[in-house]
Amino acid sequence: MPRRPSRADLHDRVALRLAAFDQRYTANRRRLVEVLADGDRPLPIADVIATAQVPTSSAYRNLTVLAEAGVVRRVVASAASADDAGRFELSEELSGRHHHHLVCGSCGDVADVESSPKLERALADAARTAIEGTGYEVFDHRIDLVGRCPACR
Repeated sequence: MPRRPSRADLHDRVALRLAAFDQRYTANRRRLVEVLADGDRPLPIADVIATAQVPTSSAYRNLTVLAEAGVVRRVVASAASADDAGRFELSEELSGRHHHHLVCGSCGDVADVESSPKLERALADAARTAIEGTGYEVFDHRIDLVGRCPACR
């Protein structure tokens, strides 16, 4: 499992990814990355904006660029929730944390779930079964388990 990078290493890696897309690592993008790096779960856009203190239009625009460059990942909360903008987190490669999500289908809350070796073996077996005869090669997986959070139960 990759280790969590230092803050300086994280910023260097983000700058390189953005440069590969002919994008600059601006002050607003840096603030967004820092907020997501400090988050303990995927964060709603409103929380990202409030914490990073960037204009709303800038946050949406910059998060789109960061997602296209593979710096952040958008986690869709739930079609039933009012949180249609989803939530954002650093990509696993940059955060150094492989994990999955519990998603509340009622309120849209998202919680990280650390993966265990037993779960990862079961997922690898399921992936082999799923792609059998398709010609696909699986190199990654993301699991979002949808249910109801304790508050909505």
